[in-house]
Amino acid sequence: MIRAFKDIEYTLIRSRRKTASIYIERDGKVSVLVPEKLTARQVDDILESKRKWIYQSLAEWQDLNSNRIQRDYVNGEGFLYLGRSYRLKLVSDLPEPLMLKDGYFCLRAAKGSAPDADAAFREFYRAKGAVRIPPRVEYFQAKMGLKSKSIKIMDLKHRWASCTASGNLNFHWKCIMAPLTIIDYIVVHELAHLIHPNHSAAFWNEVDKVMPDFEERKAWLREHGAGMDL
Repeated sequence: MIRAFKDIEYTLIRSRRKTASIYIERDGKVSVLVPEKLTARQVDDILESKRKWIYQSLAEWQDLNSNRIQRDYVNGEGFLYLGRSYRLKLVSDLPEPLMLKDGYFCLRAAKGSAPDADAAFREFYRAKGAVRIPPRVEYFQAKMGLKSKSIKIMDLKHRWASCTASGNLNFHWKCIMAPLTIIDYIVVHELAHLIHPNHSAAFWNEVDKVMPDFEERKAWLREHGAGMDL
């Protein structure tokens, strides 16, 4: 449900959660998650109390995204994988649509054109994420004494990852563009939501128990996340 409070437009999401949370999503939109029984007036009161924080967060988002990289599918363009940039090479004879080979992203093309390039990259990242991310979930949930129900790599639009009330973990395929240390932070972040479905002090304390340097990793993702795109 799209609503507006003064000059703040936001998406309101009601659920069986116990506390309210406000997020600035990856695309710069504001999401407000509240308990089902909260009245419209109570929601407005929350927004009023957080109005300064919302303005500051949106301004920060605009600064971080002002230099968003626009990538083209041409020879020499750089594309990310596990935190490293690999140059693109258009190749006519290739057994797969996209391969990481000899230090290059090799993309199958005909006469210098690759109309299916976007789909090829998305599938490459999704497939690599399906191999790389589940073992990290297994490792950290063992350390945290937790157990998720399922792990999926998908397109989450404006979020890096999500944790459902039933214990399912979903990760955006773009996560695989980040260094492993950042992927680990995203994993621990979502696992902590199995205990605390919010961003309370107790939630961050749970993250800190496993990852004392999480603030540095969180800051890296905030600063470089805009570049993790096609």
